[in-house]
Amino acid sequence: MVLSLGAAACGGGDDNGGGSKGSGNSGKKDAALDSIVNASSKKGGTVTLEESDVPDSLDPGNTYYGFVLNFSRLYARSLTTFKPAAGTAGLEVVPDLAESLGEPSADAKTWTYHLREGLKYQDGTPITSKDVKYAVERSNFAPEVMSNGPTYFKSYLVGGDKYKGPYKDKSPEGLKSIETPDDRTIVFKLNQPFADFDYLTTFSQTAPVPQAKDDGAKYVQHIVSSGPYQFESYQEGRSATLVRNKNWDPKTDPIRTALPDRYEVKFKVNPVTVDNDLLADKVTGDIAGTGVQPQTQPKVLSGKYAKQTDNSYAGATSYIALNVNVKPFDNIHCRKAVQWGLDKQSVVDAIGGAPKGDVATTLLPPSVNGYTKFDQYPSTGNKGDVDKAKAELKQCGQPNGFSTTLTARSDRPAEVAQATAIQNSMKAIGIKVDIKQFPSGKYFSNFAGVPSYVHEHKLGMMSMAWGADWPTGFGFLDQIINGAAIKPSGGNNLMELNDSKINAALKAAIANTDSAARTKAWGEIDKMVQENASVVPLVYRKNLLFRPDSATNVTVSQAYLGMYDYLLLGSSK
Repeated sequence: MVLSLGAAACGGGDDNGGGSKGSGNSGKKDAALDSIVNASSKKGGTVTLEESDVPDSLDPGNTYYGFVLNFSRLYARSLTTFKPAAGTAGLEVVPDLAESLGEPSADAKTWTYHLREGLKYQDGTPITSKDVKYAVERSNFAPEVMSNGPTYFKSYLVGGDKYKGPYKDKSPEGLKSIETPDDRTIVFKLNQPFADFDYLTTFSQTAPVPQAKDDGAKYVQHIVSSGPYQFESYQEGRSATLVRNKNWDPKTDPIRTALPDRYEVKFKVNPVTVDNDLLADKVTGDIAGTGVQPQTQPKVLSGKYAKQTDNSYAGATSYIALNVNVKPFDNIHCRKAVQWGLDKQSVVDAIGGAPKGDVATTLLPPSVNGYTKFDQYPSTGNKGDVDKAKAELKQCGQPNGFSTTLTARSDRPAEVAQATAIQNSMKAIGIKVDIKQFPSGKYFSNFAGVPSYVHEHKLGMMSMAWGADWPTGFGFLDQIINGAAIKPSGGNNLMELNDSKINAALKAAIANTDSAARTKAWGEIDKMVQENASVVPLVYRKNLLFRPDSATNVTVSQAYLGMYDYLLLGSSK
């Protein structure tokens, strides 16, 4: 974890396939899982990316989408980041804006970082520690403006529960538990030990923002770059173009090689069109990294295209959140009826079968530290147990079943197909499911992540897919099961799970400096969640990615949900 990344042609030095030694694998299936494919040190070209999805926001302080966290590293540098390298080397945390990893106090409650010398924004003004402090304050403490993103800093900084954020609190010192004794030093003072803090500072929430240029929700229209690229144009929900930032100094950045000249991104493209454009080599990649659609999959897996595919585990789990504040799911037996009755194999089949993932029985996926294999609701062939489901319905006072609503994102065909499979599965036990679809870009900020909306519209079942914020049990679990993560909007704890025992177990585990004990705790907490029955695990997700001939320096990032690493990806066009 303390190794720094040296500059190299492909950003990874000469270790673990991070440099040009990864070439020669372009004709092999799954080559990009552990090596660099089509390695190149040639400068120039345009990377073109398409996606049916739309981002929650490209503002680095107002996003929680994995593909934005990956892509934003081109224009927003955080204190630390994940090493751009192939295979497991890509899970290593390395310094970015900071000149080294954090310096913890003996009790791991105080963390100090020193910024590199010579850092500048795109307009040539210097980047200071105060800009990083302000970025954290705006992203974590102003939910009325910045509704997306995790809430770790708010939960763990001293006084974070009372600070009102920079838009309401106009005091010059801001949040006192973030200190900036000089322009290159920033100190975080926590209310308890936090052993994973270097992982937390990989978030784009620590990317600097000049306070004088910030106008809240409108900042996304004119983001000030701290990375090698800046925005030439931006149309919300439709497109973005990045060009070179002339004030980026590679001497201050041993991580990024910045080979391409431009990045052109289009959103809201028909997903099948995205697939066809990839196969025709009209675009470099699918920016969301979720892979080809089920209807395209047979074509990609056979013949000439198969050798250009990478079937990566995403370090993510698809599941259904049962909201404990929407009747009848306030009754645990009604929740258990769904657990027992659901045909999970039909869900996997609906989204494309084995290339898209494996049946899940736990919330933690196998690739995350702390995963423990168990199944509290087993059934033959993972097809559900109708008798046990109906027995639970009797116990919850609904012997003839009930009606409820299941949400899905309208621009994610696989999620809609998954919802339909669940709807059909629930019929067998007498539960009538009405599917309501919402646009993915506003799914959390306007609909599923807004408790008031959920309660008013009785959204009992909500489709959810979650990947680790970082590859430990805490990095996966905290923001989706901790009661402290429930927010007025933009929340990810869709169950509204606020169990005092689970909350306490999370807090105790992350404060434990014994790594083995922490690892064991995450599996135990996962079991507590399954006993609560508000989370129905469906699929340990895999992505079937396709790399066109023109794509260079292609490698799968295990840190960013099994998608391609955008700090390395280039194009020969």
